[in-house]
Amino acid sequence: MSELTPREQIAPELTWNATSVFANWEEWEKSADELVALLPDARKFAGKLAESAQTLADFIELAETIQRKMMNLYFYAVMQAACNALDDKAVAMSDKAGGLFGQTMASLSFLDPELIAIGQSTLNAWMAQEPRIAHYAQYVDNLFRRQKHVRSAEVEQILGMATDPLSSAENVFEILTSADMKFADAKDKDGKSLPVAQSTYDTWMDSPDRTVRKTAYESYTDGYLAFKNTIATAYIGSVKRDVFYQRVRGFDNTLEAALFQNNIPVEVFYNLIDTFKKNIPTWHKYWNVRRRILGVESLQPYDIWAPLTANPPVVPFEQAVDWISNGMKPLGDEYVDTLRKGCLEDRWVDRAVNKGKRTGAFSYGTYDTMPFIMMSYDDSMGALSTLAHELGHSMHSYLSKKHQPLVNSRYTLFAAEVASNFNQAMTRAYLRQAKPDAQFQIALIEEAMSNFHRYFFIMPTLARFELEVHQRVERGQGVTADDLINLCADLFAEGYGTEMGYERERIGITWATFGHLYNAYYVYAYATGISAAHELAKGILAGKENAASRYLDFLSAGGAMYPIDALKHAGVDMTKPDAVETTFGVLADMVDRLETLAGV
Repeated sequence: MSELTPREQIAPELTWNATSVFANWEEWEKSADELVALLPDARKFAGKLAESAQTLADFIELAETIQRKMMNLYFYAVMQAACNALDDKAVAMSDKAGGLFGQTMASLSFLDPELIAIGQSTLNAWMAQEPRIAHYAQYVDNLFRRQKHVRSAEVEQILGMATDPLSSAENVFEILTSADMKFADAKDKDGKSLPVAQSTYDTWMDSPDRTVRKTAYESYTDGYLAFKNTIATAYIGSVKRDVFYQRVRGFDNTLEAALFQNNIPVEVFYNLIDTFKKNIPTWHKYWNVRRRILGVESLQPYDIWAPLTANPPVVPFEQAVDWISNGMKPLGDEYVDTLRKGCLEDRWVDRAVNKGKRTGAFSYGTYDTMPFIMMSYDDSMGALSTLAHELGHSMHSYLSKKHQPLVNSRYTLFAAEVASNFNQAMTRAYLRQAKPDAQFQIALIEEAMSNFHRYFFIMPTLARFELEVHQRVERGQGVTADDLINLCADLFAEGYGTEMGYERERIGITWATFGHLYNAYYVYAYATGISAAHELAKGILAGKENAASRYLDFLSAGGAMYPIDALKHAGVDMTKPDAVETTFGVLADMVDRLETLAGV
């Protein structure tokens, strides 16, 4: 790979079906004007919702029309900018969409305070008599659960207006890392230059050439270290935003505030952290096994992704779709057929590798769009795994929208990571049986370990990191870039133990490479998600009665149930550490199998 392809030269079949949302920017602008024109109509209802069930229903119908229009506008602009941050029009429209989002939030912000003033018993009676609002039962229950943290209508309006400016920290991070940050070329063992970018970094870290991995790792970490103060300022700004909201809404701390939104007990977070710390020696054993397989004297962080087989499998996109589909067969034909059609016909997946494409991958859509995926697919086992992961999200969205009204279609972040990791677990289980060749099995375990490393090592470590950072800011302590680097380095050093060599500043800048941290206490949900996913997959693979149908119930429930309750219905209780312990058992088994297969 000598140079990344400009976005405008990418074949359409490798990109998402943008015209299914808006034909062009002119149509987007027209819809934006229509949205702005509707906002005064919504504000006319302010102070009147208590008049009758019919008045409330009229407002909710209008509000949902506004929300759907706003979500489509926001999604389209953000998706276009994510696929090409060098597109000035897309970046500008993404910024405009953020402003429209804030205006919309402010215009509808009186809903919750007025519902609280009406009272839960009256609302229950109204929902029984007015079919147009009957589906708001869960919303109302959740609202009154959150009642003591809802402020007055005036304060809620101000908070709605503050949404856009208080999102600036994340926007700065995204533009800095996707468009402005430049990386020095990596070098191969022969001295050939290789371009380092957000969309190529993972490919170079998978290289069998240690020189490529080392120079790419140094280039990437140097790129972030060069902007450590800017990124630290942006991140601490987002933490201060979290503390601001926590205090305005009357929570004791930011962890409680973040988990309260999804009705997650804080014990779930602490159970994860405690179980992770107890099982860190499993990771130490893995570093030891990997070092011996690679035959290096000192394992380094850039060796974590080094291929353990001479010829890693090449997995074209269509082959990946076939394998994922086979893995998901226990969920039935409708699930599999929908997944295949989305990938191969409807262009759910923007899989191109191009200049300006943002880092990572995500699944994103609205109630009115397909559940699209943004990623850079490079025919590797890692790309196969990422595709399976994001398709888990997309199928979750598809089934939730199919079975739920708008208000209940938005599932929580906590539930989201179960569906994504479940698809990876099922795909691996299929390939473990279908491809028994030892070298393929090593590659399969290697891919799984890469995934576990991200979700069951990095994410719990970052969860510990952000907890400490938030607590420092809550106490009024100043936090510098070097403070963040030292804290992060200490936590990763604990996880690496004596089996890994490292440079403290380079491992310490890891926090700066994760935009996830701008969404407070999200990263822990990757670890709880992978835990619940493996517990549920175990039951389905064992043929447990009704396990598959109950899992599909979980996907279809969307936001109609609290996530802890929905998962209990599916068969796993995340208020206990059992699923986390089970998944560490899966991890330990893979390490043992890898050691045996490799003969070290």
